[in-house]
Amino acid sequence: MARLPDRGKATLVFVLAAGFALSPVFTGSFAGFRPDQLPIAQINPPVQPAGYAFALWGAIYLWLILGAGFGLVWRAGASDWERVRAPLIPGLGLGLFWIAVAQVHVLWATVMIWLMLAGALLALLRAPYRDRAWLEGPVGLYAGWLTAASCVALGLVLAGYGILSEQAAALLMLGLALAITLTVLVARPATFSFAFGVCWALFGVIIRNLETGNMPVILLCIAGLAATVLVTLRGWHALTRA
Repeated sequence: MARLPDRGKATLVFVLAAGFALSPVFTGSFAGFRPDQLPIAQINPPVQPAGYAFALWGAIYLWLILGAGFGLVWRAGASDWERVRAPLIPGLGLGLFWIAVAQVHVLWATVMIWLMLAGALLALLRAPYRDRAWLEGPVGLYAGWLTAASCVALGLVLAGYGILSEQAAALLMLGLALAITLTVLVARPATFSFAFGVCWALFGVIIRNLETGNMPVILLCIAGLAATVLVTLRGWHALTRA
C-alpha cells in the first residue's frame, strides 16, 4: 500500500467503515449462505448461528464508524492508532464487497472472510489500551464476530463439498473458533468486546441446535462460552492488579 499521510489514513478508515456499513443497502442483507449455493445443500447446518445473530452487524457497523470518526478528529496523527489502521484498511476494503461475493460464490467469500479476520485480529493485537471505547471496542467486536463467522464459513464449505459430515465440520470449526478466541484473549487480556462477539455467535449456534437437540454441539458451545468468560475475567483481574 502506498504511504498515506496520517490524516489520509484516518480519513480512509472512516470512509471504508461508512462504505462497509452501507454495503447491505446495495447488496441486500446477509444471514448465511443459501442451501443451494453448495453442492451438498446445507438445510439446517449445525455450525451456523440462528438468523437473529447476524443482527450484531448493525452494532459492529455503527461502532466502527464512531470509532473511525473519533480517530479522524482526535487521533489522526497518533502513532499508536497508526499501527492499527495499517491492517484494518485492507480488511474493511474487502468488507465493501463481501456480501456481494457471498451471494454468488461461497469459496471466494470464505477466502475473503479469513483475510478480513487476519486484518482484524492484527489490528486488535496492535490496539493501545487507551481509547478502549473508540478503538479496541469496535475493532474487538468486529474481530470477535469474524472469528466465529470465518470458522462457520469454512465449516459450511467442508460439509457442503462432502469433505466432512455436517456434524464433524461443526465440531471441528467451532473448536477452531474457540482455540483462536482463547489464544487472542491470552495475548490481549480483558478484551470484552472481542469476547462478546464470539459469545454472541456461540449463543446463536446453541439456539440453532436446540431445534434439533444436537447435544454435542450445544455442549461444546456451552463449554466455549464458559471458557471465554473465565479467561476474559481472569485477564481483567490481572490487569487491574498490575
